[in-house]
Amino acid sequence: MKAKILIADDEAPIRKVMTLLLKEEGYEVMAVENGREAVSALPAFRPDVVLLDQQMPVLNGVETFEAIRRRFPGQAVIFITAYGSIPLAVDTVKKGAYDFIEKPFDNDNLLLKVKRAVEHCRAKGQAGTPETRLQPALCPVIGENGGLRQVIDRIKRVAATNATVLVCGESGTGKELIAHTLHRNSSRAAGPFVAVNCGAIPLTLMENELFGHEKGAFTDAKEMQPGTFERASGGTLFLDEIGELPADAQVKLLRVLEEKRITRIGGKNSIPADARIVAATNRNLEEEVRKGTFRLDLLYRLNVFTVTIPPLRERREDVPLLTDFFIAKYNKALGLSISGVSRPAMEKIASYHWPGNVRDLENAIQSAMILAPGGTIQTEHLPLRVKGCEQAESPSLPAGEAGSIKEANAQAEKDLILETLKKYNYNRTLTAEALNVSRKTLFNKMKRYFKE
Repeated sequence: MKAKILIADDEAPIRKVMTLLLKEEGYEVMAVENGREAVSALPAFRPDVVLLDQQMPVLNGVETFEAIRRRFPGQAVIFITAYGSIPLAVDTVKKGAYDFIEKPFDNDNLLLKVKRAVEHCRAKGQAGTPETRLQPALCPVIGENGGLRQVIDRIKRVAATNATVLVCGESGTGKELIAHTLHRNSSRAAGPFVAVNCGAIPLTLMENELFGHEKGAFTDAKEMQPGTFERASGGTLFLDEIGELPADAQVKLLRVLEEKRITRIGGKNSIPADARIVAATNRNLEEEVRKGTFRLDLLYRLNVFTVTIPPLRERREDVPLLTDFFIAKYNKALGLSISGVSRPAMEKIASYHWPGNVRDLENAIQSAMILAPGGTIQTEHLPLRVKGCEQAESPSLPAGEAGSIKEANAQAEKDLILETLKKYNYNRTLTAEALNVSRKTLFNKMKRYFKE
């Protein structure tokens, strides 16, 4: 397996020279021109070694190194520094960088240091096995926002335990991604990960889906069928949209969580339920309890440890980073070669409020990449709602206007639903799939927004 080297340097000639030099030695190389692109490229490219220039725009070398160290603590980094910045480079080595090299560098010395870094990291099991290296950093969670760093810290604390976790957040914030991350970083990682959307299963089939049935339990039960609890045995069961669970199913789920045993439909004997539960909701379950639509005792059972994901509009500084990440992702997935986003287009992307959160941003970037004929996404390639948006609401609104923010966000969600309905000729199934919500959730939102 070829070792991978990521180069981050804002000088194109140096990037070219290092790329050719390393490729001749048999390395797989990716070169980017600033620190932000380097951090964005890490999850998809998974390099063995990063060559990091100190003087770069957007994020300088030290800032980039600190961002890498927070998310990928095992990543080998070699600093490239000018003579006058050697003390700074030495300081980064003390903080965890592998080594540094001075500009102008000697080719043989550069190759020797890269070779040693690769050998050193592979001997420690950090390079060449990216899954192991990236595991402690929980790399799928992208962002530098303080609220998101708290989320990552909470995930790191609870992942290794067997505690039930409730993941809260608006649609599109990445709740299932968090559930997968918890599973991969737990002692159950070798076991199955089974996901069930509680809002997408008809009430009549809910018990059968969760607990399974015995042969002959009903007319069409021609053979025994295990439910999701059994299929997730030894692993993780992800109960998405738990707030949509009907009252009867809530009672049965509560009993399973208390007794840790299930009984198939038509069965006489109970079976151990050995699955770690991760539930997710975009609803305020405490409010649902007050309404009488969700059981308080079930909430207590699910709410052992809570992870709340902030919406994208509250962490706008992560939007450029996520944009770069999605460009790298879909360049590889779709065979494209988009180099970035023009400044006017990025201003539109950064100022939009993203009612559909990270999923909404990802879909918009993927669409824009397909439409962009050249190497850069321009304003005209963005979805209409994004390129037509005004500057986002200021966080320092006068007190009398503060209440309008929630209304503005609701209006944006309404516009998104209407635009998607029109796109799919008002087919609710296709619209729900495009918005990545259940038909029931879509129907409820349509009742709310289009009462007339």
